[in-house]
Amino acid sequence: MTKVRENYVRPLDLKQGRVDMTHGSGGRAMAQLIEELFAKHLDNEFLRQGNDGSVLPPLTLGGRLVMSCDGHVVSPLFFPGGDIGCLSVHGTVNDVAVMGAKPLYLAASFILEEGLPLADLAKIVESMAKAAKEAGVAVVTGDTKVVEAGKADGVFISTTGVGVLPDGVALSGDRARPGDVILLSGTIGDHGMAIMAQRESLGFSAPIVSDTAALHGLIEAMLATGADIRCLRDPTRGGLATTLNEIARQSGVGMMLDEAAIPVNPEVAAACEFLGLDPLYVANEGKLIAIVAEGDADKVLAAMRTHPQGARAVRIGRVHEDAHHFVQMTTGFGGRRIVDWLTGEQLPRIC
Repeated sequence: MTKVRENYVRPLDLKQGRVDMTHGSGGRAMAQLIEELFAKHLDNEFLRQGNDGSVLPPLTLGGRLVMSCDGHVVSPLFFPGGDIGCLSVHGTVNDVAVMGAKPLYLAASFILEEGLPLADLAKIVESMAKAAKEAGVAVVTGDTKVVEAGKADGVFISTTGVGVLPDGVALSGDRARPGDVILLSGTIGDHGMAIMAQRESLGFSAPIVSDTAALHGLIEAMLATGADIRCLRDPTRGGLATTLNEIARQSGVGMMLDEAAIPVNPEVAAACEFLGLDPLYVANEGKLIAIVAEGDADKVLAAMRTHPQGARAVRIGRVHEDAHHFVQMTTGFGGRRIVDWLTGEQLPRIC
């Protein structure tokens, strides 16, 4: 009989196995989960250091550090066009990128629920690794906790992103000025309605796919024009309407939008009408808003349209003086209406 190797540990069963409380105990099972799943797929020279934190190389790019953090509790975990893994990377990369910074590193914290299939967790980690590789960022440190069944919803992921902001770049929500042009990189409402359709098992004739994507490549192309870009934002929770209200308040200005200019995919428009929702307030995870000086708007718009993430970029309005800081919109019927802040939670758990 062959002697069993001392300290032998059976490999994780990634087909039938499930997360249990020992995977968060700090013992052998947790070390195995980290080694065989997280470290395997997220592997890089910094994570390989194996310490409680990572020692990163000195910055030689100049500029200033930008940091952002985000929490991801999307339900369901998997949806058309993505999952919580890639979403956690895209969301944090974009929060760093809209500051004008080049994303460099991510940290990730996982809250796992007892009973989560290891096969699902493996898909999520693989998706996260693929998204990070495509975005050119490294997950350099992380943490894992396990909670009892019923105390979470499969998995929650918290991420922190770090990037470097080049000298001379200053993008902020308080920089919009009367006369500026408002640009939008593409259709709105795709992510939120993809989540809602999947969550409620709504069978629309045309599938609605999330737009989740990393936007830093598009932003680099826009900044390379040398244009006077005042502000960039990704309109996630609260959608386009709430994001523009935030900028209007920060800058002390008003805005006038053109309803006919705002692109909405037909299937999203139909789903919103069916559910009684306004696409202006539905979340996006792969779109950006740019507030640009009037004289540079055409140049920036042309640069956006040459990039895959901005192929459908359009002008959607202008900034003007308004002591009330209202965001308004000219409608398809020739009238005007106030586009107010989102009140309440239109679609919970969408990111």
